[in-house]
Amino acid sequence: MNKRGLSERDICTKFITPALRSAGWDEMLQIREEVSFTRGRIIVRGKLVTRGRVKRADYILYYKPNIPIALIEAKDNSHSVGDGMQQALGYAETLNIPFVFSSNGDGFVLHDRTRASSPREMTLALDVFPAPADLWARYRAWKGLDAEAEQVVLQDYYDDGSGKTPRYYQVNAVNTAIEAIAKGQDRVLLVMATGTGKTYTAFQIIWRLWKAGRKKRILFLADRNVLIDQTMVNDFRPFGGAMAKLSTNAKTIERQDGSSEELTLALDRKRRIDTAYEVYLGLYQAITGPEERQKLYREFSPDFFDLIVIDECHRGSAAEDSAWREILEYFSSATQIGLTATPKETKYVSNIAYFGDPVFSYSLKQGISDGFLAPYKVVKVHIDRDVQGYRPEMGQLDRYGEEVEDRIYNTKDFDRTLVIDDRTKLVAQKVTQFLKESGDRYQKTIVFCVDQEHAARMRQALVNENANLVAENPRYVMRITGNDAEGQAQLGNFIDPESTWPVIVTTSRLLSTGVDAQTCRLIVLDREVGSMTEFKQIVGRGTRVHEDTRKFYFTLIDFRGATSHFADPDFDGEPVQIYEPKEDEPIDPPEAPPTDEEGEPLPEVPGEGETIVDEPGLPETPPGGQRKKIYVDGIGATIIAERVEYLNESGRLVTESLRDFTKRALRKRFASLDDFLRSWNASERKRAILDELAAEGLPLDPIVEELGKDLDPFDLICHVAFDAKPLTRRERAENVKKRDVFTKYGPQARAVLDALLAKYADEGVLNLDDANVLRIAPFSSLGTPIELVRAFGGKPGFEKAVHEMQNALYEAAI
Repeated sequence: MNKRGLSERDICTKFITPALRSAGWDEMLQIREEVSFTRGRIIVRGKLVTRGRVKRADYILYYKPNIPIALIEAKDNSHSVGDGMQQALGYAETLNIPFVFSSNGDGFVLHDRTRASSPREMTLALDVFPAPADLWARYRAWKGLDAEAEQVVLQDYYDDGSGKTPRYYQVNAVNTAIEAIAKGQDRVLLVMATGTGKTYTAFQIIWRLWKAGRKKRILFLADRNVLIDQTMVNDFRPFGGAMAKLSTNAKTIERQDGSSEELTLALDRKRRIDTAYEVYLGLYQAITGPEERQKLYREFSPDFFDLIVIDECHRGSAAEDSAWREILEYFSSATQIGLTATPKETKYVSNIAYFGDPVFSYSLKQGISDGFLAPYKVVKVHIDRDVQGYRPEMGQLDRYGEEVEDRIYNTKDFDRTLVIDDRTKLVAQKVTQFLKESGDRYQKTIVFCVDQEHAARMRQALVNENANLVAENPRYVMRITGNDAEGQAQLGNFIDPESTWPVIVTTSRLLSTGVDAQTCRLIVLDREVGSMTEFKQIVGRGTRVHEDTRKFYFTLIDFRGATSHFADPDFDGEPVQIYEPKEDEPIDPPEAPPTDEEGEPLPEVPGEGETIVDEPGLPETPPGGQRKKIYVDGIGATIIAERVEYLNESGRLVTESLRDFTKRALRKRFASLDDFLRSWNASERKRAILDELAAEGLPLDPIVEELGKDLDPFDLICHVAFDAKPLTRRERAENVKKRDVFTKYGPQARAVLDALLAKYADEGVLNLDDANVLRIAPFSSLGTPIELVRAFGGKPGFEKAVHEMQNALYEAAI
């Protein structure tokens, strides 16, 4: 056998796997070959979507399922034994695997990432590969696990028998959290981007601690009913009869497999708690409140729970006086795990100050890079009133006949204190236009508004813009806000991939966090988003990939400049602790003066952009609670600019004008002007080229509208992509007439060609060889379709004449 002539796969089969088997590794339970651990980054080119290369390890060795401890990169025998090491180390760092090997079939090179070995890298003979017990002993020493901690760490994951396994980063998160808790850490923070499966990760952590007997009574806290209900019937379902909800309202919930299940409740009608359960799920609003009688959690003894898991912990536990913090401090003896996509870090409010540094982080950027999360396009739309501001004319009256205060109103005021309905209608028009141009008016869409009243007006404007689809089903557009019971009742349908309605929902804040809208393809921002935390959460509504419905990316339309957060270096970085207590200071952030949403101190008097809502001497607040808004009609609003932002090949957001974006995309499609001319002239159907461009996400109508010229698509492409001087359709038609190219035809045929040429000049019709056009005016006055086609000697003659005319249109075009 010529070893150097063997393939890499042969080297694995004939040398590496036998060496592992001889060292005591179980081929069925501990050895996995060609393990793909990423999905491949999603790459979007117009409407063409591809995945990049997946990362694949040649071998991963597991001490137990989902506890990886070694990785091997194999090469064929023409390489040296250590040639695969650099690649292997990159994979091992991602997978958090300590022992890294490279092999060409002659032996192994071992790199010990635990730093316990000296030297760090060593060459091993083929027959002395370490045994599982040997590597596990080194792993235990590296992690500092005693016998008791080891028992917890080795507790099995839950396996439902379907073959579903956690993704690599979920394994890293679960194992890291379990190891920290096993060693006695009682405050644990996990930071995982929206859409990466925080709840499933939490379930595996809880399951293993529960099964190992380390944590016997568990409380899972969230602040949305839908999060509790769906968690109980889906991810937490294996807990079965040991689990109950802290609620008095019975409810039947549909599971992911389509079946339904009634939730088990831990409270009776008199709000008495059944303490016989082991896993409790609760809405924090349901178990606490400002009044003592609402503090239901006090019915439990302070040491009742061994483990508390707080979902989306940035929304409650960060603030020292929050309701969640009150609960957490009452059960202070319990181990507490915080889950969040966006840890709230300001100078005076900090999750890290409470939980400590994250034991594990998995960012949006990494999720997109790995292909588990959807990339996005960003469209920025600038409205004149937003950019220039609005100052009322002298004596300007509002809708109710009251004079509008003379000052400059800007985006901070629009829809909060001053309402310009024309602006709302314009936003609705642009959103509808996007849906129409996308070719899918049924793509799930969330429109974020300033407040609930703005969401109601936006709903009305969208209803009017989409009247035909609303007539088909009134749920096409709905408002889903905290005070709208009818809308909230439709939340389940909106997030259900199998449910068509509702399609477009308007909201203020209810849908900004925690809602698993897997098929959401369009997010519209028509309000400012000052908080980076909230901005990340809003973006997270679209990041889920849903392959069944071919949802691989989403679009974000920004009317208010909120996407300026993309330029912030903190947009997808690690959380930063700003408050730095000195040795004699408390670890919790101190009491602080008033702060803004980002935690920066505010001046003692109101600053620019602030709107006073209550102060001594102001008129009494009218019935309904808030001062009424100012409604100004008839002042108009227009779009002054649009920009497209997209993720380029290296994953960076790039901003271009619509024209530059079109030019770049066309030049990718056609390498040169000659290349385009060849394609155009070779195509029997010119429309086919335009259809191909539209299918690739490049419809030409928007750029025609921006240029404001009546151009043929041919001229549009030549002008935009290759800077050629364009001709209008009428100029092209006149050039054909001047050349008198129809002289060989009889009077009736010439009349048909003249009419076709006029139709092209007026309407830009490209499929002129379709004989059906002869059924309409003015052709119907020239004769029947059959008679007109006969004037050309039959249908082939008619089609040939039209193709000759089209060639004449573009003859000597440039």
